[in-house]
Amino acid sequence: MLSLHTKIATADTVHDLLVLPYDQRERCRLRVRLASGEEVALFLVRGTVLRDGELLSDKPLGEGGRVVRVVAAPEPTYLVRCVDATMLARCAYHLGNRHTQVQIGQGWLRLRVDPVLKEMIEGLGAQVDQELAKFEPEAGAYAGGGHGHHHHDGQGGHGAGGLLAPVPLRQKIHRPSDLVPAATGSDAAPAPETAPNTLQDA
Repeated sequence: MLSLHTKIATADTVHDLLVLPYDQRERCRLRVRLASGEEVALFLVRGTVLRDGELLSDKPLGEGGRVVRVVAAPEPTYLVRCVDATMLARCAYHLGNRHTQVQIGQGWLRLRVDPVLKEMIEGLGAQVDQELAKFEPEAGAYAGGGHGHHHHDGQGGHGAGGLLAPVPLRQKIHRPSDLVPAATGSDAAPAPETAPNTLQDA
């Protein structure tokens, strides 16, 4: 089975398309089917989110390998519009306060269908329309890159390490890629066993 594990910036040839809704594009271990019908495995770095238009390959840098373009599948969403920027900001605040994934556009918000959230937003005075659309929510403030920004240089375009916002001095953000320093002396603990590297939903 073909294993797609590397994001690449460009390719002379795209061999197939991978059409997925957002909830599957934020998984790093997944068995999927390409547009051609071929079944393949996604085996990506933990925390990876696939964005519409990105390229994946089964070879480092895509050299001599298969290249697949990611396509965001249309899915049921709510499009939120407000009479002014203050009301829109208020809706965004209350959605964020509920840890809701939100896509932000020029004068509008988009979120996945949830009748409870729809009732709340309408109660704030917003207009909510349901429609099928590609869903590309904002990345977290401490995640690299951001919605709509495909930075293939690995920097994310938002300061050191691709952060959208600086990490507060007294706050430590733990990432899967962080290396845990080994303990020394009598307090040293044995290293945990490493789980087998198997394909599974993440």
